Order: sequence, then C-alpha cells, then structure tokens
Amino acid sequence: MTALEILGCRVDAIDADEATARIVAFAQEGRAAQVVTLGTEMVVYAQRDTRFRAIVNAAALSLCDTVGVLAVARRRGVRLAERVTGVELVERLCAGAAARGLPVYFLGGARDVAAAAAASLQAKFPNLRVAGARDGYFRDEASPEIAAAIAHSGARLLFAGMGFPRQEFWLAEHLAQTRCVGIGVGGSFDVIAERIPRAPRLICRLGLEWLYRLVREPWRWRRQLALPRFVWLVVLDEFRPGRRQKKAAAS
Repeated sequence: MTALEILGCRVDAIDADEATARIVAFAQEGRAAQVVTLGTEMVVYAQRDTRFRAIVNAAALSLCDTVGVLAVARRRGVRLAERVTGVELVERLCAGAAARGLPVYFLGGARDVAAAAAASLQAKFPNLRVAGARDGYFRDEASPEIAAAIAHSGARLLFAGMGFPRQEFWLAEHLAQTRCVGIGVGGSFDVIAERIPRAPRLICRLGLEWLYRLVREPWRWRRQLALPRFVWLVVLDEFRPGRRQKKAAAS
C-alpha cells in the first residue's frame, strides 16, 4: 500500500473500494483498528497538536477525504483516483457489513441523529445488524462505560460521528476496549439522516461540498479559513530545502 506524507500527516493512497475491503477484513479478523478520514482542516490542526498528528500517523488507515489533500497527493506523483468521503464510506461499509453479518454501532451527533442514520441505512440494507446507537453528548467520565457497552453489544464496526478532533482522540483512547474497527466520520450522520441536505452529485464530484455547506450555513466561515492556511503551508513546504533536494533526487 502506497502512502505519502503531507505536512507531517500520513495519507494512504487507496480508493474507496480498497479502503472498504481492508476495513471489512479488519472487522472480520476481530481486531481493534482506527481509521482516519483525513481532511485539510485536520492537517492544519495537526500542525499545532502533536498528539493529534501522532494519532493520524498511527492509524491502521489514513484516508484522503478532501479535495485539497487529493490535489497535493496528485501533485506529488501519487496515483490517487478519488477521495474517500465519510458519508460514502459509511454506506459502503454498511453494505459490506450487511452482506457478512457484521454488527455496526453508531456513536455521535445530536439527540436521535445516530439512531435516525442507523434506521436509514437499515432501510437501504435490510440485512444490516445495528448493534446500537447513541448521541455524542456525554461527559468524558462516561466514556469507559460507553466503550464497555459497545463491546458488550457485539459490534465489529464503530462509526464515530463526533467531529474532529474529539472523535479521533476518543477512538485512540477507548477503541481497544470496544474491540471494534473505529472510523471517524464527522458529520456524516446528519447527512445520512437527512437533517442536512446532501450536496448535488456534480458538486460532490468537483469536491465543493464545503462551499455548498458554507452557502447554506454561513456561520461556519471560520472553519473554512483552514483551506487557505493549508494551501499556504503546502507552498512553504514545497520550497523547504529538504523537500526540494528530495524532489531533485527523485527526478
């Protein structure tokens, strides 16, 4: 499996099909494994939080989730055909889990959102076994009890939709107790449960979901400042002496 490094964060150059196959295989093996869906905002955050960056780099899989990460990967010569977005990954994994009888658990979101997302996916995949669902509004001290409940449920796939960096930190600390493959999926539950409209297919294909959501939710503008910050950091990194020497040697 090819991997590259973008601003100190590992990205595995695999498409949605291979990512799904690997995650399902982890679940069938019964191993605890963390999967990160890496976006530009997360890469920028990792520049100031070494613990978060370490979690990304230690993950069983670190997948390309946004167009910015995809563009940099391609610029650096990695053949990466597509992004692996959270919503798409959840749906693909639920299809695979339904076909193989793997129970899944939904953790995160506001009240009833995780349950609504689970119900929507069960309607789409009738054989899907939902081991449980609960919202993401809980205190840190409740985490061991929640992790124990997930383990007791028999779940093999755990979708954590608590937003970054909380979902990554939570999975890194409690995933071993759950005995699941844990995937951070951000706000995917809201989209799957149709609490937030999904961007039109063309906009998704162009990687402009962030702009679509910003137009609908303009109060999110501060979060989008990470994109120009990411571009600036990548430009600086391109002209770093070590990077330039490495590119010259490769050519």
